[in-house]
Amino acid sequence: MAYDDFRGFLDTLRKEGQLLHIDDEVMPEPDIAAAANAAPRLGGHAPALYFDHVKGFTDARIALNVHGSWANHALALGLPKETGTKEQVEEFIRRWDTFPVAPEWRENPVWAENTLEGEDADIFRVLPLIRLNDGDGGFYLDKAAVISKDPADPEHSGKQNVGIYRIEVKGRRTLAIQPVPMHDIAQHLHTAEERGEDLPVAITLGNEPVISIVASTPMEYEQNEYELAGALRGAPAPISRAPLTGLPVPWGSEVVIEGVIEGRKREIEGPFGEFTGHYSGGRNMPVIRIDRISYRTSPIFEHLYLGMPWTEVDYLIAANTCVPLYKQLRRDFPEVQAVNAMYTHGLVVIVSTKKRYGGFAKAVGMRVLTTPHGLGYAATVIVVDEDVDPFDLPQVMWALSTKMNPAGDLVRIPNLSVLELAPQAITPGITDKLIIDATTPVAPDHRGNYGTQVRDLPETAEWLARLQRLAAAR
Repeated sequence: MAYDDFRGFLDTLRKEGQLLHIDDEVMPEPDIAAAANAAPRLGGHAPALYFDHVKGFTDARIALNVHGSWANHALALGLPKETGTKEQVEEFIRRWDTFPVAPEWRENPVWAENTLEGEDADIFRVLPLIRLNDGDGGFYLDKAAVISKDPADPEHSGKQNVGIYRIEVKGRRTLAIQPVPMHDIAQHLHTAEERGEDLPVAITLGNEPVISIVASTPMEYEQNEYELAGALRGAPAPISRAPLTGLPVPWGSEVVIEGVIEGRKREIEGPFGEFTGHYSGGRNMPVIRIDRISYRTSPIFEHLYLGMPWTEVDYLIAANTCVPLYKQLRRDFPEVQAVNAMYTHGLVVIVSTKKRYGGFAKAVGMRVLTTPHGLGYAATVIVVDEDVDPFDLPQVMWALSTKMNPAGDLVRIPNLSVLELAPQAITPGITDKLIIDATTPVAPDHRGNYGTQVRDLPETAEWLARLQRLAAAR
C-alpha cells in the first residue's frame, strides 16, 4: 500500500494497533522525550506515539516513533507488520531493482491550506517545538526532509537532493543546519557560495513514511530520491512545486518551509544528542532564513528521538543503509552475498562474501571504505564467509572467534575521513579505520588449521519450517 500523506499512514498504524494515543496531559519536557526514549524498548512491535494534550500548548499535535520498530517499518513499505528484519532488507533490494520510477506531479497539495510570508513567517506560530534530550542546545527539527538543487545544474533532476539533516531553531525566522561534507547538500552549498549566491531550500515536515526512508538513504550523487520512493512504494511518488522556490516537494507533507541558506553566513549550532548516542558540541554552521511557511490546518509535528541505540532513528536508517552498500559492492564484487550496515548508520559494516583467492575478503573490505557512504561513516568492516549470516550476530561472533587471527587478519588504515560527529575520532573528521577478515583462508593463503566444517544437515531447512508452523499453531 502506498501512502500519499502522513495522516494516511497514521491511520494504518492505528488500525494495526501500532499507534498509541496518549490521552492525558503531559509536560512538553521531559514527558514527551522520555516516552519517545522508552518506546523502542518495547521491542520489534513498538508503537508510534501521538500526543495532543501538551501542557502549555493550546493546539499541539506531536507524533513520535513513527518508524520506531520493525513492525512500523514493514507497514511503511506496505508489508505485513510481522515481516522479519532480514526479509525487509531482501524486499528493499528487490524493489531497488525497479528503480527509477518517475514521480507524479500533482496540483492542490495538502500543505497549501495556510500560508505565512515574510515577517509573518514565524515558525513558533506553526510548530509545538520541544527539546528531546536535556543537553540539546535548543529546539530542533530532526525529521524534516530538506530539498535543494545543484546551482550549477538545476535542471538535472538526479542532482537534486532530498535529505534529512539536523536543523536547530535559532529564532522565529532563523534556522541553523548541519551539512556533513559527505552529503549532497554540502556540495550544493559549496557550489552556491563559490558563485556568491544563497542556496534556496524547502524543508518539509510530516511526510509520508517512504519519503523519510529515502531522505535518509545514502544514495549516489546523481540518484533521485523521489525516483527511489516510487520504486519502494510501488507507485510514483506524488510531488508538487513549492510556490516560492519552485523546488519539488512531497505533495502530502504537513508543513513546507521555504527560504535560503545564506551564503557564507555561520552561527553556533548545537550541542545536540545525535544518532551516535553522544552529544555533539557547538560548531559554526550555515544559517537558513525562512521566507515562507505553508501548512495544513492543525498540522501534526513529527519528531524523531535520537539517543543510545536502539531508538527510532536506528530503525529508520537500518535497511536503507544496508541496501545501497550491497548494490554498490555487487557491481564490483558479485561474490558479495549480504551486507549488514544497521549499526549506528554503518559505522560498523558486516559483509558476507564468497572468495576468489587468498586476500580477497580484505579487498572487499577496502571497497566498503571507498563507497560514498563508507567514506564518511564505515569505521570498522567485518568480512565473513558466504555461509555466515551477517544479520545473525551469534554467527558473526562465531566467525570472529574461530576465523580471525590478529597476526594477519586486522588491516588498520590511518587517517581516513569520517563524519565529524563520530565520537571516536581524535581529530574531528579524521580517524583510523579497521578491516577485520573473519573468513576462512583460501589458497594461496594456508594459515590456520581448518578441517571439515560442521554444516547443516540437508533436512534442517525443512524441519525449521515445520517447527515454525507447529509453534505458530500452539
